[in-house]
Parts: sequence; structure tokens; C-alpha cells
Amino acid sequence: MREFSLPALYEVPADGNLTDIVRRNAAQHPDVAVIARKVGGEWRDVTATEFLAEVVTAAKGLVAAGVQPGDRVGLMSRTRYEWTLLDFAIWSAGAVTVPVYETSSPEQVAWILSDSGATACVVELDAHTATVESVRDRLPALKHLWQIEGGGIEELGGLGQDVSDATVEERGSLARADDPATIVYTSGTTGRPKGCVLTHRSFFAECGNIVERLRPLFRTGECSVLLFLPLAHVFGRLVQIAPMMAPIKLGCVPDIKHLTDELASFRPTLILGVPRVFEKVYNAARAKAQADGKGRIFDRAADTAIAYSKAQDTPSGPSLGLRIRHAVFDKLVYGKLRAVLGGRGEYAISGGAPLGERLGHFFRGIGFTVLEGYGLTESCAATAFNPWDRTKIGTVGQPLPGSVVRIADDGEVLLHGEHLFKEYWNNPGATAEALTDGWFHTGDIGTLDEDGYLRITGRKKEIIVTAGGKNVAPAVIEDRIRAHALVAECMVVGDGRPFVGALVTVDDEFLGRWAAEHGKPADATAASLRDDPDLLAEIQAAVDDGNAAVSKAESVRKFRILSSPFTEESGHLTPSLKLKRNVVAKDYAAEIEAIYAK
Repeated sequence: MREFSLPALYEVPADGNLTDIVRRNAAQHPDVAVIARKVGGEWRDVTATEFLAEVVTAAKGLVAAGVQPGDRVGLMSRTRYEWTLLDFAIWSAGAVTVPVYETSSPEQVAWILSDSGATACVVELDAHTATVESVRDRLPALKHLWQIEGGGIEELGGLGQDVSDATVEERGSLARADDPATIVYTSGTTGRPKGCVLTHRSFFAECGNIVERLRPLFRTGECSVLLFLPLAHVFGRLVQIAPMMAPIKLGCVPDIKHLTDELASFRPTLILGVPRVFEKVYNAARAKAQADGKGRIFDRAADTAIAYSKAQDTPSGPSLGLRIRHAVFDKLVYGKLRAVLGGRGEYAISGGAPLGERLGHFFRGIGFTVLEGYGLTESCAATAFNPWDRTKIGTVGQPLPGSVVRIADDGEVLLHGEHLFKEYWNNPGATAEALTDGWFHTGDIGTLDEDGYLRITGRKKEIIVTAGGKNVAPAVIEDRIRAHALVAECMVVGDGRPFVGALVTVDDEFLGRWAAEHGKPADATAASLRDDPDLLAEIQAAVDDGNAAVSKAESVRKFRILSSPFTEESGHLTPSLKLKRNVVAKDYAAEIEAIYAK
């Protein structure tokens, strides 16, 4: 199939903008908790009425400070209640939000704030303030800088005391559906990030259709979602705005270091995350079972869950014996795993990278279905996702209702719909290259099945062509290898080479546990163990599993374990944790050469 579309389930208001959401919630659901914030380590619900009042107060401060309609306002912070508050306040002041990753370097901050022409910026911490101040001389348009932890929200409240509610209401109604809501700068695996202009229409079309298609997951007064993704990433913004549109309760946490504790205390009914989160849940549970001497039980339970899930896709369904084994393991294992995920949820939505079929079947088999989706910044996050009632594991689902997915003659995935971005800010050349007659060229390679379910098989620009002329899409095998608990990252190499190789980094979190179990020194590191026969054998097992997913010509013949991980700080990962392949290839050229040494 070359093209597939679904009818829209939500009509975008032509004269509306995202500020309408908080006003509608306060009018129609005044006492419903639409968001929760951490106060003294405890969750405190904020009703729709209370949230609107706080948004208006912050917006008044922005207006009083001189923020004008259409001005760009930078927002540099970890995920927290105030991020969401300020996002809606910026829109209520008639302005445009420009998110900045809180991990950004001074050079990145300077580029984003200068390119967008931001007139004001709100940061979270002293370190963020210092970063912005260090490049202030390169930001002539920047007039105001507030800090959340430095009393910035309170300062805005004081500034706006003489601004009327009517003024904010007028400001908030100025933007129309096709006006910019935000400029999200793409991570940029090569070159400087491009500013993606996403309109109010983009978010309405995106979130409105997702909520309607997944309505059982967005029941007002019953459902809740915990947001731990960075709000500088478009997926995080989807997780913020969709619950507000429903509305259901949204909770925000700044990182995933204590995610298990946060899940236990907030107890969400829905989780939206990236594959690495679900991989870590699985790997941590398996490692704990092995440490407790129950590794074989866990593995049998995992195999049963996967078999049970696969059987659900057959006409006859699970056999009696499989159902019995599944019921036993549900009491012994699965219930405990669901409790780790909060105990109330049955569904999660995963995006950002492929989840992998084995993990997808595992989670559905334990009673916690992960609905895999696919999207880009330019598509305002998800442009395809699996419906809750017709999941096809191994695919990224059907197109967003109201949009079209087309497969070009060369296999590239093309998109069309109201959710697409308007343009790249200050970059008409890049815009013209990416958008042709209303179709966005994603750069991804994929296929559509007879029911319109999309599979992503690789990136056009990342296709490796071996010396033998074999085209290899790295993503398929990399994702399988990376699913191993000990593997942090994997990068396939082999362009113009006689065979496919791989660079592998080790996950420090699991290395210590593995080292202890295998009699290695307590202070063992990846650098000290990279030539250790046992570690090499373990990584070889991960590679063998990856090779099972591809043809012999595409399989990894040799690999090298690297001494240090790929990180954002080292320059090898983007803020959204995508590999900067060209940087890795340059910095580890000697390691790559060693793979092919005779």
C-alpha cells in the first residue's frame, strides 16, 4: 500500500488558540483536578479554576513587563509544574514559547534565543541564569530574564497587579489557529538546530484527534498521566497539552532518577515514555529476580507473557495450558511489575525510537499494553500511533485521524495534515526542501500494510551501503542490540566496508551488578573490562540476538566495546538522545578502523 488516511475525529476551531483550553476547563470542569504539583514532597491537586487563576496572574506579569503580542519568550527548565503554568501564561499574553533544553550549552542557548529573537526568557536554576548571562552580549533583543527558583513567578505576579483580567483575556484571544504557538528547535544531529514553527492548529489537530481516538484512556475525573519527558521536546509538549484538552490530571516530575517512587506515589493510569524507560523497567526487574535467585522463574514468566500476547493475534487465541500458566505468573510476577508502574495503568504510549516486538509483546502479555507511535518535531509529535483497541505490535500504528501517510517510490515516508509545522523559522530554503505541495518529507524509510499500519525501517541518510553493494538500515539491528541490559548505545558501521560492524557502549547502571555476579573487581569499569572474555561473550549474545532480526549480509560480524559512553556532554548524543553519527564516526575513527584490521 502506498497511501493511507483516516477521517478527522476533531474539528480545529478556526478562530481559537490554546488559551481556550484552560478557560473552557475552568468553565466546564471548575472543581476537576487538571494538574498536580509537588509541595513538600507530597502531590497537591490544582483544580481547573485554580490553574486558570495562576495562568492569568503570570500572564499579567508578562504583559506588565512589556512582552508584546507575537514576541518570543524563552523557557529553559526541567519538567515541572511551573513549565506548564508558564507555557499557558506566555500564550495568554499573546506571545510565543521557545523551549530550551536545560542541558543546553551556552553556544546552543545563544543560537536559539538569538535566532528566535526572544525578548524575554524564564530559566529554572542559578546555573541556567549563569548560562544565559554568559551570552547576554549576543542577545540584543533579550530585555528580561526571570528565574523560577529565584522567585521569578512571584516577581511576575507582583509586576502584573495593575493589569486587568480583561487585558489578559484580550491578549489571549489575539492569536488564531494558524498563528505560531511555539518554535521548537530540533536537536540537530548535524549542524545547527532548525526552529520548527508549530501553530495552535498543529496542537489542536494533534492532541484533539489523539484524545478522541484514545478516549477510554482520557476519561475526565478518572484518568491521569505522569509527565517525566523533557518539555523542550515536542513529545513532552504533547504529553502536557493532550491531558489538558481531555481534561485529565497531569503530574510533572523533573527527571527519571526516582521514577519508580514517583509512579508509586502518583499512580497514573497512563504513561507516555520512550523505549529506554520500558527497557529499564524490564531489565531492572530481571536483574532483581536474578539477584534473588528467581532468574529462571522470571525468564519463564517473560516467555509466557510473550507467547500469551502473540497468541492474542491468532484466530484461536491462547490455549488452555497457556492461559493457566499466564494466570499463575500473573500472581507471581506480572502483578508486581504492574505495581512498579503505579498499579493503576493498563496502557502506555511510546515514541521517539522503536520499542521492539519482543518488549511490546512482553508488556502486553503482563497486562500493560504499550501503544507504539511515530512522529517528528515537524509533525507536532505523533503522526501515527497504535489504537488502544486494534494494536499491531511491531508497527507504529495508523495515521493520526485527519492526516495522510504516503510511501514515496524510494520508500520515504511522506506526511500531510493539519498537524504539520508551518515552516522553519528564518530558513525558507530548508522549508522549501522539506515541504513540497503540502507534503512533508520525513527522511525516514517505511512501509504500509493492508490496514494502513506503518513500519519504520530506517533513515534515508543513515542507510549504509557495504562494499558488496548491500543496503543496510542500522535502526533494526541497533534497537535489538540495545535492548540488552548491559548495552547503553550501539552504532552500526560499515559504509563502503566489506562487512557490517558495531561500536557498543556499556550501561554503567547494570555493569556494576553484572561485574559482582561474575566475580569481577568492585571498581570495574567499561574501560577495564572491554577486553574481558566474559563481558565480550555477554555483548556477543546481544549482537547475536540483533543478528537474528536481519539477513546474513546485514548482520554484525565484529564489534568493539568502547571505554566511555555516548553522552550529550561528550557531544555524541542530542538532547533527545539521538546519536550524532558523524561525530561518533569522527571521534572513534581509530576504533572503527580496528574492526576492519586484518
